[in-house]
Amino acid sequence: MIRIGKISYWHVHAWDYTKQAQEHPGTEIAAVWDENPERGRKAAEQQGVPFYESLDEMLAREDIDGVIVDAPTSMHRDVMVKAAKAGKHIFTEKVIASTLHEVNEILEAVKEHGVKLTVSLPRLNDGYTLAIRKILEEGLLGKVTLVRVRLSHNGATAGWLPEHFFSLSECHGGALIDLGCHPMYLTRLFLGEAPVDVQANFGYVTGKEVEDNAVATLSTESGAVGIVEAGFVNNYSPFTIEIHGTDGTILYGTPDSKLLIRSSKKEEYSEGWVELPVPANRESAFEQWVTHIKTGTNADENIEYAVELTKLMEASNRAAKERRAVRLDELQA
Repeated sequence: MIRIGKISYWHVHAWDYTKQAQEHPGTEIAAVWDENPERGRKAAEQQGVPFYESLDEMLAREDIDGVIVDAPTSMHRDVMVKAAKAGKHIFTEKVIASTLHEVNEILEAVKEHGVKLTVSLPRLNDGYTLAIRKILEEGLLGKVTLVRVRLSHNGATAGWLPEHFFSLSECHGGALIDLGCHPMYLTRLFLGEAPVDVQANFGYVTGKEVEDNAVATLSTESGAVGIVEAGFVNNYSPFTIEIHGTDGTILYGTPDSKLLIRSSKKEEYSEGWVELPVPANRESAFEQWVTHIKTGTNADENIEYAVELTKLMEASNRAAKERRAVRLDELQA
């Protein structure tokens, strides 16, 4: 049994990960620490486990094998480096951290102390992503020229997002670094090549401290373009994927959860839009983390895309602030 210390209930998905740990036959929540003691005590009481006011004290427990991190983004570097130094495996909400420099500090600690790190990038494991990757590997679109992925909700306009999600000091961003993480790593995946620079435009529809409406544009050496869209101010906005290439196009979620293709590479796809089957999701990031702990393997692809995600987020935040294209090689490693 893998015994888990829960680090914070700050994030809106914290209880989702708690539920995954409770339902997995090989894991259990054994302790809670929270930077907000009142919230932490309540969460611990609900689960019948001890609450620790000191993170160091919880991490010192020899019977704690790993941690789930749902602390504010601003705390990710500190809590994960501490956890790694204490020999605890780490499952964390995205992003790993808001800057490449902090990510590298975390990865160095993870490597030095031999712990297993996995980042929650759930849409990498969804069936539509698996199907799209197969199509791209088969070359049915030819050369990919444009990728657009959109994810949006009405959390700011409808008032259901917690107020601390609009704190720049805690979140290090708004709609893009939270919700936009998912279209960002998917766009990077579907482009099939590393962007060389990023531009971004942020909107402040509800007048919050952080952006609630965002678009980032990724440019590649080959001329392909990626468009990442996210917002907290849109109602009935479907999760949407468009991938265009020299020989075809893929559409998903326009607006239904259907995967459509047209391609000149196959006769049966060339006359009109064809709906393709979407396979079942593969095991979740949490399940993969447990497997890596048990088998001694590493979440190499997961971490690769998580690092790319932070690079693109850091560049986007700088691009919006400085109103210019930011090259990825400008970032401090």
